[in-house]
Amino acid sequence: MAEQKESSVLFSLKELMNLEQERIAQEAADQQRQAREARERREAEERAAREAEERRARDVEETRRAAEQRQREEQARVEAIKQAELERAKAEAEHKAQLQAVTAQREHEAQLTAIRQQSSARKTKVTAAVAIGILILAVVGLVFKWQQDQEAAKRERAEAAQQRARLEEESRLLAKDREQLQQQVADAEKERQRIELALSSAKSENERQALLSQKRENEAQRRALENQGTGATPTRGKPPARPKPPGKPCDCPPGDPLCACL
Repeated sequence: MAEQKESSVLFSLKELMNLEQERIAQEAADQQRQAREARERREAEERAAREAEERRARDVEETRRAAEQRQREEQARVEAIKQAELERAKAEAEHKAQLQAVTAQREHEAQLTAIRQQSSARKTKVTAAVAIGILILAVVGLVFKWQQDQEAAKRERAEAAQQRARLEEESRLLAKDREQLQQQVADAEKERQRIELALSSAKSENERQALLSQKRENEAQRRALENQGTGATPTRGKPPARPKPPGKPCDCPPGDPLCACL
């Protein structure tokens, strides 16, 4: 009878030991599973963050390249206008100088012909004096005409310089508008990442709905910024509105008619 009791006690102890070992093994398996799930979740979040950062970097690079291309095209257009203005002024000055030289030569030849046709010395002297006077007047007229032409060319150069300055100022303002647009795109992207991160850790349905509303506003804003970057130039002096700061998550009970979030 004593041996039977001792056997029962040994059997109970073995059962308890087996149960304790199974419990320890189960706890170890649970801990390993939880650690594996936490690691996988952390790796997924890090991978999503890296992909978002890479997309943002690509978007910023594409925006920068487009802005540089437009700036190069604008500079080439300004240089072409400058060169055309210089060539036109040079051609006009040369043409005017040629006309003046031909006119002076013809007047001189006419005066010589008139002098040779005079038969008497007296008439020759008078004619020569008249011719000299005419030549002097012609020279004075040419000098006066040359001065007027120089003043006109000076005015044209001043107008061309003003036009170049105006074009350069417009190019500077365009570059400033592009920089503002790029900054707004970057701010909107940061806001999108913040909302995505907050959505992944939302604790209530109200908070989640508020974040979804902010996400829709952010998407609309980013589409508007993209349309501005590929469409019409923003109105100078009035840059587009900056992204709206995120509101406080709503924590009102569902159906509360006095909730300030509604």
